[in-house]
Amino acid sequence: MDEHLKWKTLSSEYLSHETWFTVRRDTCERNDGTIVKNYYVFEFPEWATAFALTAEGKILMTKQYRQALGEVCIELPGGCVDKTDASFEDAIKRELLEETGYEFDEIKSLGKISANPSTNTNLMHMFLATGGKKVKEQSLDANEEIEVIELSFDELMQLVNENKIMQSMHLSTIYYALTSLGKLSYK
Repeated sequence: MDEHLKWKTLSSEYLSHETWFTVRRDTCERNDGTIVKNYYVFEFPEWATAFALTAEGKILMTKQYRQALGEVCIELPGGCVDKTDASFEDAIKRELLEETGYEFDEIKSLGKISANPSTNTNLMHMFLATGGKKVKEQSLDANEEIEVIELSFDELMQLVNENKIMQSMHLSTIYYALTSLGKLSYK
């Protein structure tokens, strides 16, 4: 169907092969015979994130410093899918428990999106987690310092409207979750 748009990879050379910075340079051929040289591709682990609702109807968000922007950002809980995770749902359950200390009655997939399909190989898997109950304290990685905040729907929408949530993929997850929950209406 769209095969005429796909490129053929002629060669790949890794320039860096580290967990957080795997970059390769591809040489490709388009179907019209044009050779595309020096096409750089970033390989990242898959990501999972969740719009997490407590049993009391509060939205769990996180605050953490993001070095690349030099700012403290408000985000949804989530992170990288580990090789030990049996599924994307298992990954988000683990991330939610580690970052927030909450377990959830129900986890619903909202689909997947890409941060930048022109350069990034990975996808972010979006979830709606409901019925959250705090069962333990956070269990953070050595480089994580995360503050958990609880918001009402009105408080969340104020942050969105004031452009206070910088992570665009988390905004996408918020959109899909609010749509799934019937909280968005179109006129």
